[in-house]
Parts: sequence; C-alpha cells; structure tokens
Amino acid sequence: MDVWRKKLIEGIDFDDTEFYSALGFKCGLEIHQQLDTAKKLFCHCPVGYRNDEPDAIILRHMRPTLSEMGTYDGTALMEFKTKKQVIYQLYRDNVCTYEMDDTPPFPINQEALDYAIEIALMLNCKLVDEVHITRKQYLDGSIPTGFQRTAIIGVDGWIPYRDRKIRIQQLALEEDACREVEDRRHTIVFRTDRLSIPLVEIVTRPDMLTPHEAAEVDELLGRLLRASGRVRRGIGSVRQDVNVSINGSDRVEIKGVPRTPDIRALTHYEALRHKALLDLREDLHKRGITPGDFRAEDHEVTDLLGTTSNRRLRALIDKGEMIHAVNLKGWRELVRYEIQPALTFADELAGRVRVIACLDEMPNIFVLDGRGEGLGVEAEEHLRKTLRASHEDALVLVWGPEEDAVTGTQEIAIRAKEATVGVPQESRQHMPDSCRTDFERILPGPDRMYPDTDSPPVAISKERVARIQEITAPRPWEREERYRKMKIPGHLAADLAIHPSARLFDQLIEETSLNPTLLAEALVQWQRAIKRNKQEVELNINPPDGERLESFFKIAAERNTPRRALYYAFEKLLYGEDAEPPSPLPEDELGALCQEVAEEFAAVRYKTRELTLDFLVGEVIEQSQGRAEPAKTRFLLDSSL
Repeated sequence: MDVWRKKLIEGIDFDDTEFYSALGFKCGLEIHQQLDTAKKLFCHCPVGYRNDEPDAIILRHMRPTLSEMGTYDGTALMEFKTKKQVIYQLYRDNVCTYEMDDTPPFPINQEALDYAIEIALMLNCKLVDEVHITRKQYLDGSIPTGFQRTAIIGVDGWIPYRDRKIRIQQLALEEDACREVEDRRHTIVFRTDRLSIPLVEIVTRPDMLTPHEAAEVDELLGRLLRASGRVRRGIGSVRQDVNVSINGSDRVEIKGVPRTPDIRALTHYEALRHKALLDLREDLHKRGITPGDFRAEDHEVTDLLGTTSNRRLRALIDKGEMIHAVNLKGWRELVRYEIQPALTFADELAGRVRVIACLDEMPNIFVLDGRGEGLGVEAEEHLRKTLRASHEDALVLVWGPEEDAVTGTQEIAIRAKEATVGVPQESRQHMPDSCRTDFERILPGPDRMYPDTDSPPVAISKERVARIQEITAPRPWEREERYRKMKIPGHLAADLAIHPSARLFDQLIEETSLNPTLLAEALVQWQRAIKRNKQEVELNINPPDGERLESFFKIAAERNTPRRALYYAFEKLLYGEDAEPPSPLPEDELGALCQEVAEEFAAVRYKTRELTLDFLVGEVIEQSQGRAEPAKTRFLLDSSL
C-alpha cells in the first residue's frame, strides 16, 4: 500500500501509463449536452430558464414500480428508503401538464431528432432504423413522472484519438431533468424550467487508460458538439459523468463533473480509492471477516448515554432524538482506514447515512475503537462492557429521529458488509475540493429500463439521413486542418473550428474574396474584444443574426472595406446601429487628409523616419474612421517627409 499512498502526496503525472497500467485503470465518459431547439422534447413549451418566484408548487412522493421482468431496480428501492417529499416549483410559461405527468407525451420534437441524427453521424455511429422511446426510472424526484423518456439514435461509433480510436457505445436523445434548488433532510425542492429540454447523451466505451486521456477525450467530444452548431451553450447546458474502475473493482460513476480539467484529479483519486478499498478487503479477510462471517449488532443506547458529557450527544438526547450503536465485530481501527486523502472508511459510512437516512447534519456518526474520542475512555469502556463488545470490535454511533436512526444503523451494516466484497457499484458526487468524491446513490441496473407505451416508434428514412448528411458540419479536427491550410494562425483556427459562425465563415469564403484570416478574426475575436473594451460602458450588445452578418460581410467584400473601417462598422452593428461597411477613402480625399495631418503634426519627429511615418499613418487612419488604406496612406505621407 505504501507505493499507492506515496502517489497521493508526490507530484502526479496524470498520463503515467506505466503506473495506471499497473492499477488496471479504465475510464469511460457519459456526456449530456442540451440541444439548441426552440421547444422541449415531448411538448410544445418553450425552452427557457427562470429565477423568479414560481407561479405554483406541488408536492409529490415517489414509489418504485416493477420492471417488465417483475423486479425492482436497486436504485429505486434505495431512493424509496429516503422517504423524501418532493416539491416542484412550476412556471406557467415553461411547464405544461405533460411535465407533471397529467397528460401523455406529444410526438417527439422532430428538430431535436434531426440534431441528434446529425451528431450521431459526426461520431461515425450506425443509425437505428426506428427510434423506440423507453422509460428510465428516476426516483430521486428530479423528474415528476418518476422516469425519463429516452431513445437510442446511434450505436458503435468512434472518434480518432492519438494513434487509436475511442469507441462510442451509443448516442441517445432524451429529456433533461429538473434543477435542484434545495435538499434538506426529507424534503427536496426542484425547479421545473429545465425539465424536458432535449439533450443528447454520448456514452463511450472504457477506452481511456489514464486520467489525462479521460480529460482530453472529454474535451475532444465537447469540441465536436460545439462544432455541430446544434447545442446550447452556457451554465447548466452540459454535464459529464465519468466511469472509473481498476483491476478487481466494479464500475463507479462520478456524477456531474462540472469542468473538464477536474476529470484528471477526480479519476486519479477515485482509482486510488478503489485500490484502498481492495486493500481493506484483504485486511478484513485476514481477520476472518468475509461476507459469510460478517457480523454487526445494533443497540439502542440512548438511555445508556443519558449522563454523557459529550455536548453534541447531550443536546440530541435533550431534543428527543435516539442514539444507536452498531457493533462491527472485529473491525477495530479498520473503520479509520484511509480511503481518500484525509478521508477514512468512516466517511464512506457517513455518506450512506447522510443520503439514505437523510441525517445530513455533519458529523452524523461517531467511531469508538478504544481511543476514547467522542465519549472519553471511561465512558466508552462502560458502553463496551454493557454491550458486550470486545476491544477488537468497532462501535459506530448514529443518531436522529427513531426511524431515521434505525435506517442509519442498517446502512452502516450494509456498507460495512460490502467492504468484505470489494468496491460497490455506486454513483458518487464530487466534493467541493474537486479531487475527492462522496456517495450519491446505488448504481442503477438494467431493471430501471422498460418500453414507453405512450410513444409510437419513429422510422428514420434513408431520405431523411441523406438530407441531414448534406448539412452535417465537418468535425472540428477536419475544419482546423483546412483552416490552417488557409494560413489562418493555429490558435485562431482552433477557435473558429468550434465557433457558432464557422458555417457562415465557410459560406463567405466560398462566395466572396474576403481574406480568410481577417474574416476569422472578425467572427471569432472582434465581438469578444468589443465586449471587453466596453465593460465600463453600460451599452446593450445585441449580436446580429446570421443573415445580417452574411449581408454585412458581403457588402464589405464588394466595397473592399479596409480592416480598421470594417472593425468600426462591426462595432456599430453589435450595438444595434444601422451600419454598413464603407468603401475606402477616394484617392483625392485621402491625399488632402494626408496633407492636413502632415501639416498638423509637422513638429512631431521621432528617432527614426520609420517611427515618424508610423505615427502619421495611424493618425490618418484614425481621422478617416479606418477608411484610409494603410499602404496608399504610407506612400502619400512618405513623399511629404
């Protein structure tokens, strides 16, 4: 174990193939990105986010249902244990009776389906002949129906990466869930504005062999989605789940990783968590604690601790809460086994208690293993004697309302027994430090999926696919290579390849004589620069639509507008003014202006003639609002010096 712990504190090479190969590191991605449609997936409600007061709220409780095979999904049963009451905030303009499961779904949004097919083609997926809608159970309350409608669009795709291919298992089209507003004890509050927005889910095979590869592939897929021009941008529009396993462990899913760079540290430490859990299992087995020999006893000890000097426990007892002690037989010191940096197996237990028993005021457990922490040595010794717990046992105290305390003791025993098996399949959430994870829920199984009898299948015709293929965007690496051949600088080519105006750029280059680098700068960099320069001025930027931009740049090409004049006109266009790119200044007017500037600044002389000339050229261009062509201006001024 020393070599693995050493890795926690030394400088980390997240692309150390030898180290991660020895671990058996494998990683896959699930990327969820909203599609840029006007309406939701199974109704006609407009897409939009709300942060004002809701028009109404409703309260619901979720219950699991049997699958088609007559079984219950483990995640659904776990969520049912939480006994959550779910409150939904409703907005009249963004939610209808479909989202609340009071009416059947409308036919699937055809615009969203087209976009999903297009992205599947970009991923080299094999398209399905018919789209079949299925239901995926979600009992955490994030979807009022208790299930998400989803459909597989393409399978068996791939993207190039380094010297190999990353396999795409499938691309699905599905509806988004609610936004969580608050989650405390047995009450969770959701905002429904995001509910049912169309999104695509891209699932890769576990082909990433280091944390660095996982982050790079995530970025590559993100760039492909942006290059499609069919996805929404902004906070909350994209989320990625990361699946991790090592030799001897099961798959664990890290949910909702917020940023691509976080993937490296998160997957690294998650892999080491798996290694630590496997080592813990070996230590347990050496003590004779196997799945068949595991023993845990639950004792209600509220009265036994009635005179405790521990202020926290004293306050809980005075409040009427119950305290239970779980005796983990033979577990002395192992509950404090380090699993993640500064986190022990006790934190694994606390996570289960927090989520499933809804005892979320931390700390929610005390570990007693002979050190006297929490109670004091004498009080712990008295408790052990009363409960007939040996010094080889570990006692874990948990407290709360009686029903929650009992649920907490059950979850402690369940999680401790799982440690004798290895690494449990579960979904985990990233902690605020972005490198460690905490329990979120049991990993769902196949029993959560079943057909949606409310939605008929949708055939995908060859004609439809051919139509979409004609307008499918090039992949970003293909675009970038082509732009570099146009002599566009590398960083600008990379930005343009995924820019929303890339399609317009390609069209204008075909139809006009505009300089490719100038056009790329205008479309990609100028708007950002103008916004940055005007930060202190409260002006409302109104980005022009594609048609206005197309017309603007075609006029610029016809009039051969100089670069600086084009920038000034573009700035006016952004602020909603009627602006057209002007023609260059006529030669007679340019000559007169050069003469005026030369006379006005006759006394200005720099160290060299070239510097003086540079200054005068700049003045002429500025006074002409950019209409003076630099080469002609320099020639005319040169003769006056």
